[in-house]
Amino acid sequence: MAEGSWFDGFQGGPFLGRWNSRGRAMTFQVWGWRREDASQVLAWVPDAEGGRGAAMPRRTPATKDPTAVERANLLNMAKLSIKGLIESALSFGRTLDSDYPPLQQFFVVMEHCLKHGLKVRKSFLSYNKTIWGPLELVEKLYPEAEEIGASVRDLPGLKTPLGRARAWLRLALMQKKMADYLRCLIIQRDLLSEFYEYHALMMEEEGAVIVGLLVGLNVIDANLCVKGEDLDSQVGVIDFSMYLKNEEDIGNKERNVQIAAILDQKNYVEELNRQLNSTVSSLHSRVDSLEKSNTKLIEELAIAKNNIIKLQEENHQLRSENKLILMKTQQHLEVTKVDVETELQTYKHSRQGLDEMYNEARRQLRDESQLRQDVENELAVQVSMKHEIELAMKLLEKDIHEKQDTLIGLRQQLEEVKAINIEMYQKLQGSEDGLKEKNEIIARLEEKTNKITAAMRQLEQSSSLSFTQS
Repeated sequence: MAEGSWFDGFQGGPFLGRWNSRGRAMTFQVWGWRREDASQVLAWVPDAEGGRGAAMPRRTPATKDPTAVERANLLNMAKLSIKGLIESALSFGRTLDSDYPPLQQFFVVMEHCLKHGLKVRKSFLSYNKTIWGPLELVEKLYPEAEEIGASVRDLPGLKTPLGRARAWLRLALMQKKMADYLRCLIIQRDLLSEFYEYHALMMEEEGAVIVGLLVGLNVIDANLCVKGEDLDSQVGVIDFSMYLKNEEDIGNKERNVQIAAILDQKNYVEELNRQLNSTVSSLHSRVDSLEKSNTKLIEELAIAKNNIIKLQEENHQLRSENKLILMKTQQHLEVTKVDVETELQTYKHSRQGLDEMYNEARRQLRDESQLRQDVENELAVQVSMKHEIELAMKLLEKDIHEKQDTLIGLRQQLEEVKAINIEMYQKLQGSEDGLKEKNEIIARLEEKTNKITAAMRQLEQSSSLSFTQS
C-alpha cells in the first residue's frame, strides 16, 4: 500500500491507520499511543496518575470475538471524544453551540455506540434499524424524561426516528441529564433485550463505563438550536483527524497547559466577579427593601402617635366622667347610709317591744301550764275519792265556783292574748325582717290558746259530769 493511503481494517472495527514509506510500521499518535508493528494490536495501559497511559503491544489471539473488539474500539473512541470535548470546552471558556466540531463528533460517536448490536425490526415495507426505540423507552423508566420526549415529538422539522434520536441526545446534553437517562436504560437489560442483541455495547460492561464517562459532561454548558437544524439527513461519520496528533502538537502541549491555566484563572475571576455582582445586587435589593420597610414603619409610627393622642384625649375625658360618677355615687351612698341607719334604729325599737311582748306571753303561758297541772291533780283526787261523794260534793261546789272564777279570768286572759296577737300580727306586717320570728310566736301562742281552750272544755265537761253525778 502506498504512502498516504488509508485503510479500514483495525480488527474489523471502524479505525484508520497510515503507512509510512520507510518500512512496514504503522504510525498511531492518538493521545499516548506509540508506533508499533502493524501485526500487533495496541492495548491501553493507564499510567500511575490515571492520565494518558502508554500503549503496550500484545498479540491478538486468532479466535478473539470480533464483537468484543468492536465494543473496545467504540469504548476507546467514546473516551477520546468525551475527554477531548471536556478539555476543549474548558479551554474554549464559553457556552458551546451546534457548530462546535468536538461536540458534533461526540454526538456521532454516541450514535455509533447506541447503534452497536441494534436489532433489525421488520415492517410491512422495509427493515427498520433505529436508536429511537430504546431512547423512547427512557420516558417509562425515568418520569422526568417525559418532558424531553414530548419536546422531541413536537418538533416540526423531524420526520425520521433517527432525527428524533439525534434531537433527544442534544436536549439531554443541554439538560445535563444524559448520564442519568442512559443509566436508567442500561440497568433494565430485560427491556433492552427487545432492541439489542446480547453482544451489543449497551448490554455489556462497556455501556456502563460509557455512562460513567458521560457524568463528566455535566461541567459543560451547551446552547444548541435543535428546531432549525436538519437532523434527518446528517451523515454520522467519525473524523479521526481530530484525535490524531503530530510532533508539533505534542511540543505545544506545555503552551496549551499554560493557556488552560490562564483561562481557568480568567474563569475564576469572572465567576468571582459574578458572585460579587450578585452579592452587590442582593445588598442593593436588601437596602431597597429596608428603606421601604423603614418608610412603612415611619408611617405606622405616625399613625400610632395619632392613635396615642386620641387615646389620651379619650382617657382624660373618661377620667373626668369617672370623677363625676364617683362624686354622685358617694353622695348617693351617704344618703342611702342615713336611710339605712334610720331604718335600723326603727327596727331595733320595734324588735325591743316585740321581745318584751314575747317574754310576757311566755310568762303567762308558763302560769297557765302550771294551772293546768293543778287542775289535773285535783281531777285525780276527785276520782280517787268517789266513796266520799257527799263531802267531796261540797268541796267540789266550792271548787267549781273557784274554777268558774278561774275560767272567767282565763277567758279574760285569752281575750287579752288574742288582742296582743292581733296587735303583734299588725306590727309584724309592717316589719319585713322580723316576719318569720313573729309568725313563729303567733303559731306558738295560737297552739297554747288551743290547748287552753281544750283544757277549759275538759274542765267544763268534768264540772258538768260532777253536777250530773251529784
